Amino acid sequence: MKARRPGSVLVSVEGGTAGYAARIVRAAAVRQLARAGASGELSVLLVGDAAMRRLNRSYRGKDRATDVLSFPQGGGVLGDVVISLQTARRQAREGGWPLSRELRQLVAHGILHCLGHDHEDARGAQRMAAAERRLLGTDGMVGVTLAAAKSVSSKRRLR
Repeated sequence: MKARRPGSVLVSVEGGTAGYAARIVRAAAVRQLARAGASGELSVLLVGDAAMRRLNRSYRGKDRATDVLSFPQGGGVLGDVVISLQTARRQAREGGWPLSRELRQLVAHGILHCLGHDHEDARGAQRMAAAERRLLGTDGMVGVTLAAAKSVSSKRRLR
């Protein structure tokens, strides 16, 4: 059986001034693709909130910036992941953790969407949360959201 070669990763930065973030994203993507056993090409674009808002409006009909968008492809190309660096910085600051952690979570989330995962229903969210844990070694965006929802639900039952 032939060993799968990890996917190749291309990271681009709108404006070209985020070298640190690009290095974190590239390293995270290479590591996570290997953990997922995925091969193929992945491109990651780091943009600002204005560009992300335009993309979110065009592709999802939501007129606001978001943190990450994924565009799955096919035929040896895993897809494209777009991350708003402004939103990532803001979320890291609000969460009280380093930007590198936030970027790794966003990359994992984007990769999993490119691999066909979704969190639109409870079953899909549980599967995606488990996949995030495999890629990150800890809860990711979906896992944290599920844990928070479970905590609120438990508190309501205790009343």
